[in-house]
Amino acid sequence: MNNLILLLNFASTWAMVGLIWLIQVVHYPLFSQVGSAEFTKYAHDHQRLITYIVLPLMVTELATSFGLWSSRAQYGLELPVAAGIVLVLVIWLSTFFLQVPQHGTLAAGWDAAVHQQLVSGNWIRTIAWSARGLLTGWMVWRVLSQ
Repeated sequence: MNNLILLLNFASTWAMVGLIWLIQVVHYPLFSQVGSAEFTKYAHDHQRLITYIVLPLMVTELATSFGLWSSRAQYGLELPVAAGIVLVLVIWLSTFFLQVPQHGTLAAGWDAAVHQQLVSGNWIRTIAWSARGLLTGWMVWRVLSQ
């Protein structure tokens, strides 16, 4: 297994684990405190600015997850690598089919029901990234202990 790919996967995943917990526990709940007059600008700025952080990390995580597939058998990591790919696909599907449309709706104006859907639905990504973090940690430990 290319150790650089594994380490990039580990690092990008754990960066997203920290970020998603911050978003889930602090950032998304505070959307309701912005105020309806300022919310549209805030929502647009949030989408633009968060993309600069999230997109490179998510693309790195996705690419390195598939990069691990080519050498998964070398260390006996077929199942963990496959599970990691499934989790990253769950994250991407949730992002683009749930959270992105919800952010789009909120960017048009405050909607308490959509905000609640965003906060509750984001647990999908929070749990999936947390599981990926544990999985990548275990894979790094496994490779280093051989």
